Amino acid sequence: METFQMFVFDKEELSKRLIKGSAALLPTDTLPALAACPEHASQLWALKKRPSDKPLILLGSCVEDFFDLILPSAFEDARSMAKCYWPGALTMVLPCSGDVVEALNPGAKTLGIRIPDCSMTRDLIGSCGPLATTSANIAGESSSLNAEEASACFPELPLLGPLPWPASSGLASTVISWEGPGSWQSLRIGAVIPESFQ
Repeated sequence: METFQMFVFDKEELSKRLIKGSAALLPTDTLPALAACPEHASQLWALKKRPSDKPLILLGSCVEDFFDLILPSAFEDARSMAKCYWPGALTMVLPCSGDVVEALNPGAKTLGIRIPDCSMTRDLIGSCGPLATTSANIAGESSSLNAEEASACFPELPLLGPLPWPASSGLASTVISWEGPGSWQSLRIGAVIPESFQ
């Protein structure tokens, strides 16, 4: 089997690299993530060879990371859903405002947001700020399931250490979209199924 060097950094060093514009590879509770600070998110589409009309997801470390983004009309519903399922494998697509929306979902007024159930990645986000993310694989290819597979896809990118990463579920997050007060639409069933969709 071919061997290759992995560039592994602790939270402090990787946070500095992300803030300076680097992309990175991170563990999550669902699948390994390809990540960058929102102002440097455009590189993720190129790295992944993914069409730019497919939005990225914003990962945060706590609900407060999203307070300034979510429009007031959706805030209470989002907070209730977050209380039940975060940190965890639920991505909410919500009406949002700000530069981060254009950076992650160009031309739209919604943003997918999530808090992962992975403490080492939440600690990193607490240091560098919320991160634009997508699964760590080339578009159209199988998802990476661990640090070694993610690094094989993107050998030039740094990884969050230490290794090995906590085990992920291997399932993508469930994605639901806010349609109006008390109303949600299921866009993708993944690792968790909210009670309202069972």
